[in-house]
Amino acid sequence: MKIFRVITLLGVATGAIAFQARLKPIFAASTINVAQAAAPSDASAAGEKVFLNTCAMCHGAKMEGHPPTFPTLAGVGNKMNSDQIRQLVRQGRKAMPAFTTVQVSDGDLTNLLQYLTTNPTFTGSTTSASAAPVAPAGNAPKAPGGPGSATYLQNCAFCHGRDAAGGETGPDLTRSKLVAADINGSTIAPVVRNGRADGKMPKFNLSDSEMTDLVAFIHAQAKAAATRPGGRRGVDVADLQTGNVEAGKAYFNGPGGCSKCHSPSGDLAGVASRFQGLQLEERMLYPRDAKDTITVTTPSGETVKGVLAYQDEFTVGLRDSNGLYRSWPVGAIKFTVDSPVSAHVDQFPKYTDDDIHNLMAYIQTLK
Repeated sequence: MKIFRVITLLGVATGAIAFQARLKPIFAASTINVAQAAAPSDASAAGEKVFLNTCAMCHGAKMEGHPPTFPTLAGVGNKMNSDQIRQLVRQGRKAMPAFTTVQVSDGDLTNLLQYLTTNPTFTGSTTSASAAPVAPAGNAPKAPGGPGSATYLQNCAFCHGRDAAGGETGPDLTRSKLVAADINGSTIAPVVRNGRADGKMPKFNLSDSEMTDLVAFIHAQAKAAATRPGGRRGVDVADLQTGNVEAGKAYFNGPGGCSKCHSPSGDLAGVASRFQGLQLEERMLYPRDAKDTITVTTPSGETVKGVLAYQDEFTVGLRDSNGLYRSWPVGAIKFTVDSPVSAHVDQFPKYTDDDIHNLMAYIQTLK
């Protein structure tokens, strides 16, 4: 099967949560009984458990986050008060889903707030800031209608896309073999309730009725997608395995010029284990986060190498291996810039469909 020569990179319209409110003391909600009102140390320990089970998958076990989609939570206790955090957890925002009382009970949420607003990692420095309004739930994007749409939007859409056709971190459910094999939740429900062992998907505590509706929604989306040939977002693994490995290797070392910059035993070692499918092909065609490097020769003969940090018609600047920023007037030096991305872009008009299929077949052997 032939594939597009240029693949539009998928992305999610995300933004880091603007944590902008000064820390305020936290008090147990009036609805919490005496048994739930544990001592601060006990509540904080319980809150840490809730955090690791519910929040760490996206925000990191050490609160480092995964920007820009999921921000760091370092200092959140100093920038948001407990009421704002509670509202954010219950309503969600952008890539963050809303958590119902079934998923995070009121008692667990109170312990989580105690942990977030007292732990030194979360409280950080005491810099005053004005409170940031929390977006009302009514502004949240709406999933397609039908049974289970609300449950899907709250729990699944931030990874799998609003119509189950795949997102930045979750696969296309409308073309999933697991979904195709499912009968009344036989294969979907165990994955939803138990999560994935590799930690890429958390477990969700849904009621039987919520699960029934969720399964119905996913099947409805799969059925709708089947009526739209050519409208899929993803690329099947089978699409990427039609090339000739030896021809791809010859292209890599020959006319493709790949071996000038890359080595199967060096920077590409294990690349097919780190990335699969469309993600691997995107990296092959247009690598993300590839840094331009620059070599500067000064009038005195000194050679300075580093990552290109700035360039215009008057000035060039770089950061050297020690992180030091240095700049020079263009007319006073000689310099060369190595741009990995530009080399890949220059290759676009030269590829044939067979070149891409064969090269992809070879790249997939580098595990």
